[in-house]
Amino acid sequence: MATRNHPPVAMTIAGSDSGGGAGIQADLKTFAALGVFGTSTLTAITAQNTVGVTAVHEVPTAVITAQIDAVITDIGADAVKTGMLSSRAIVETVAEAVRRHAIVNLVVDPVMVAKSGDRLLREEAISAICDSLLPLAAVVTPNIPEAEDLTGQTISTDADVRRAAESIVRMGAKSVVVKGGHRDGPPTDVLYDGERFLEFTTERIPSRNTHGTGCTFASAIAAGLAYGLDTPAAVAQAKEYVTAAIRAAYPIGQGHGPLHHFHAFW
Repeated sequence: MATRNHPPVAMTIAGSDSGGGAGIQADLKTFAALGVFGTSTLTAITAQNTVGVTAVHEVPTAVITAQIDAVITDIGADAVKTGMLSSRAIVETVAEAVRRHAIVNLVVDPVMVAKSGDRLLREEAISAICDSLLPLAAVVTPNIPEAEDLTGQTISTDADVRRAAESIVRMGAKSVVVKGGHRDGPPTDVLYDGERFLEFTTERIPSRNTHGTGCTFASAIAAGLAYGLDTPAAVAQAKEYVTAAIRAAYPIGQGHGPLHHFHAFW
């Protein structure tokens, strides 16, 4: 945990975005902006920009394990966030490492599709996430399409959102935040911890610069947990941070530009 001379540590286990807007690049920027020392385990290399994904190369599972072990055994981690885990083998490799190192503050962002619409998760990996990773998660952060894929349910109403959240918690997750950005109206995120529902709402900001929003949100939650915040406080902080980062974003590239992770500093 944080001391006067030592900030908390958070690790991202995710893919690399060569365009710098999402993936481990967004995660590490978020950790730094929120005062957390960030470490990383690379699961895949993507050739990506604001327009689309043109190539993906998965990292061998033995190298993924070696990265996690190297960080945890030396530096440790007060929280861990997972992002792009593109295959069943990678999901199961990460889950095994989480169990072996007894990681408690695990935030699972079930990344399935890039902002450009390119798919980043194989269909066969979805069941592995449900079976192996969700039972280890302190928080799961699906958007509406991801929640539909995880649960097999169609989500169009407030009641549907709550039913999907209940289904994900029944899979073993301690809590879930079903993000509302894909629905009409204000983007309301719904947190469910197995006992109560909490809603986090802000205004919808008209912007094309939303690449990496999901990665950033999950990483901001992990940063809050690393600092010792409870889940509702960590989610509230993350919602505020992402909203401000979208509001302050400036155009980069010809497609969906990234957030401004360091809006509070420059």
